Order: sequence, then structure tokens, then C-alpha cells
Amino acid sequence: MDLVEKGSQTAKNGFKNEDDIVNKFNNWKKDNEAQQWLMLMNYKLNEIEFVEAVKLSGYKTDVQVQVTIKMKKAIDVENLQVKLVSNNRGFNQIDKRWVDKYVEMWNTPKDIISILKRYTGEEKPNITNAKDKRRMYANEFTDNEQNNIMKWLNKNKSLIVSDIMKGRGKFAAEWMLVAQKIDKNARWILKSMNYCMNYFGNGEIIITNRGNFRIGKITMQRKGGDGGRNTANMLQFKINPAELFE
Repeated sequence: MDLVEKGSQTAKNGFKNEDDIVNKFNNWKKDNEAQQWLMLMNYKLNEIEFVEAVKLSGYKTDVQVQVTIKMKKAIDVENLQVKLVSNNRGFNQIDKRWVDKYVEMWNTPKDIISILKRYTGEEKPNITNAKDKRRMYANEFTDNEQNNIMKWLNKNKSLIVSDIMKGRGKFAAEWMLVAQKIDKNARWILKSMNYCMNYFGNGEIIITNRGNFRIGKITMQRKGGDGGRNTANMLQFKINPAELFE
């Protein structure tokens, strides 16, 4: 009952990568942790005939698990998003794209597109004495611009959170598995993606002291870095997966 309520457990050795997760599912008959994951997904172990896990790339789903149930012809499919963290404050990028890619996904007015592009640096600042000549911070926009983008973010919040965390289509993630290893201690937690979207996304939308936008526990910021390459001007969203353990 404690396992079902918390969805977490201490791991003996931790997990190095998605391949470890795949191998554990494929060895589910002998792997205690894989059995616990399957039970958390509401399977009864004595009803499972076969489990096959595969690693995916380019989707929100990192590991897809196919479960064959005895006496049934159908195969259940579970899509897992895997987050590997090595500390308590390890922020993890959950989505990164050019602004125009997000424009294609969301109903984005021209004035909001301009704000986002000046925020990321695709368009240069239109103010004097900008803190960073390459881009603008959220608190450097006019009061009217700040009000407009905050209204737009609030109006489209559910769609934004779903797209950046769960994704769309047959490879949309249904579960988040966070594996954390600190020194010699390792632990994991498995939660439904709906729980995760509510946990990270269900909060106030604010402009932080550092001049970034934050949707609940999700930070929305310019990517930066990349050795000065233009990909630094992409928009990214980040969370701290380790917060699920709290």
C-alpha cells in the first residue's frame, strides 16, 4: 500500500540510462523494481504473459512498454518518460524549440511572437540600456506587453503544459519515471503524467526576479549557452524532477 500511495522506492544500484530501464522491464520476471513499476501501472503480475520494452528517441516517450495479458488478444502499451538526475536541484530541460515551432502548435498573436523572439534573442532588443544587448528579459518589456503575454500564457496554460510535458500522438508520455542517484544512494519514483502536469504546471504564472517567466514550477527561458551559436536563441522549458520526491 505504501508503494502504491507514494509510487517511490529506494533502488539498490540506480540506473545509468534508458537502456537500464528497458533491460529491467524485459527481465521483469526476475527484476523486483520492474515488477513494482508494473504494479503501479495497475497490472496484476500473475495475469501478465509477456512484457517487451523498447527505447525511443525524438518523442516525449523515452521507453515504450508493451504488456501482453493472459487470456487477452490485445496488447497494452505504456509510454514512459525517463528523467535521470544526480542531485536534489538538478533542473532538467523538458522542451526546447524555435519560437516559430511553438507558434505552429499554439494560437499565438503577432505581438506575442515578437515578445517571445525579443525574449530569446531572435529579435534584438527595441529598448535602450538593455541588461543584455543580445535579448530582453521579461521585466524589461513595457507594462502593456507584460500584461498581454501574461494574459496569453494564462489563456493557453493547459495546452502549453500538456505539449511540453506529455506531447501529442501515439508516443505521448503517460508516465514519468525519475531515477536519482546521489553518492551511494539511489531512488526512483513513478507517477502518471497527468499527476506530473498538475504538480509542475498547476500554479501561478509569474515573472521571476531574474526576469524569466514561470508557469507553476516550470521555468520558461531563453536557452542560452551553445558557445554563442544561434541555437542559444531557442525557447526552453525546465523543471526539477527531483521535486517529485518531496
